[in-house]
Amino acid sequence: MVIWIICISVVSYLIGSIHGSKIAQFFSGINIKAEGLKNSGASNAAIVLGMKYGILVAFIDIIKGVLVITGTRFFTQQYGNFSVLEQDALLYLAGAAVILGHNFPIFTGFKGGKGTASVIGILFAIYWPLGLIGLLLLIGTTFLTDYLLIGVFVFYFVFLGEAIWFSEGYIPIAIASFLFVMALILHIENFRRLARKEEMRISTFIKRKKPSL
Repeated sequence: MVIWIICISVVSYLIGSIHGSKIAQFFSGINIKAEGLKNSGASNAAIVLGMKYGILVAFIDIIKGVLVITGTRFFTQQYGNFSVLEQDALLYLAGAAVILGHNFPIFTGFKGGKGTASVIGILFAIYWPLGLIGLLLLIGTTFLTDYLLIGVFVFYFVFLGEAIWFSEGYIPIAIASFLFVMALILHIENFRRLARKEEMRISTFIKRKKPSL
């Protein structure tokens, strides 16, 4: 079990450290880490380069979460002898590792994004019906309030709900709670801007005109 934990954690972290922002930089010639909010997340890509690039970066970062969870599930089922409780624990461990890799990537000096896109991929791969519900709620809340920040945390509540009601044991709950708290900490400045009514609105993303892909 220990070997599995180490291997899953290391591989997931390294996959998480690969950023969609590098693809956006290749096409646009602009390093988004040096602009806007100075991170490599999809929201900053949208702020700096426009909605098309934000979607591109989000898609790539979502795929990381899907790949890590589906890969972990496949190898633990095919080559391991784990109970459902142990499998759920390993899936959430893999999810935490990919988020840590995304937020603190070893390839870019531990300065990354905030993990939202990757956690969407993780939930879809763990239990796609809730992933779909969470994504629809994220989109709906975002457009209803005009703030992506609010939609993001609605999704995180759905993610917590999966761990509490659909996964086995306390480890998924502990990991999901840890990721939720980490997201809150990383979004503190966003909440401060929201309180000052300075947080970027989703309508601004959509209207923003930047270089085409």
